[in-house]
Amino acid sequence: MGHDEWVTSTQLAARATLAAFLGPQTEPVPLDSEVVESVEVDGYVREKVLYSVAPGVRVSAYVCRPPNAARAAPGVFCHHQHAGDFALGKSESVGLGGDASLAYAAELATEGFVTIAPDAIGFEERNWSRGGAGDVTWFELSRRLLKGRTLLADCLREVTVGLNYLAALPEVDPTRLGFIGHSYGGRIALFAPAYDHRIRASVSNCQCIPYRLTFSEDVGCQAEFVLPGFAERHDVEDLFEAYSGQTKLLLSVGTADRFSRGYNEVFERARVVLSNRASLRVYDTGHAFTSEMRRAAYDFLHHGLASARPGQRSTLDR
Repeated sequence: MGHDEWVTSTQLAARATLAAFLGPQTEPVPLDSEVVESVEVDGYVREKVLYSVAPGVRVSAYVCRPPNAARAAPGVFCHHQHAGDFALGKSESVGLGGDASLAYAAELATEGFVTIAPDAIGFEERNWSRGGAGDVTWFELSRRLLKGRTLLADCLREVTVGLNYLAALPEVDPTRLGFIGHSYGGRIALFAPAYDHRIRASVSNCQCIPYRLTFSEDVGCQAEFVLPGFAERHDVEDLFEAYSGQTKLLLSVGTADRFSRGYNEVFERARVVLSNRASLRVYDTGHAFTSEMRRAAYDFLHHGLASARPGQRSTLDR
């Protein structure tokens, strides 16, 4: 939270409630970052970096930089999907594997954004199962719960550390930080601005479903979002009260997407709390991030982070 932000009693109460359900936080550690690879790609430079997120825990991430990024470029955290594919994480976000339509970290770099795309806990290089493809997230959750902690607290803390990395880059304006995610990343996009109040624009694609509609066999709840007792009296709409007074939110949903159920109710509350800082885009599609959806999401980030650059072309336009 910036020192220049006026925080209301409602925001303070909402933030305290979220903090109580998240439980104890991991002790901050120095980033101790290093660039281990740098590759020039059409329209941007892709770096592979390592940095610390907790004592003894190093994270691997891709950072995509426009080749001539201005010193006041916006930075965007790009969170990968879940899809039950634990062998894939950050690589999909930059187009090195998986679904090409989810390479938003690379596409945004061609539009003037500096992006970071790490592996979430249990995915890709952070999957310690035999063969590197097993679901280890429920173990990661259970061992934390036995110690009175939650997995989501560490997931959100790692978003903050990723934003710290971006904010420290000389070409990034630390006051212009955003977030984008599809599916698993789309749900984190609802929580992240409530946790890290530096996020000025957040895109949630295809997973704004409230907890109350997840108690069915065709949806369920991921290990990452298990907060004991939270759904008894609260839901995702309550997160909006904790947002910064400047944060803008885009809900991007598919009418045939089961993870977008309840989007009208979620958006209705978002409009009450965030007013015109909340936007909704509805598409006749399923669980997807089509070129049309991405174009609208990128335009939202340009506007939300005040970073439009005349003449800049996206890979979507090529």
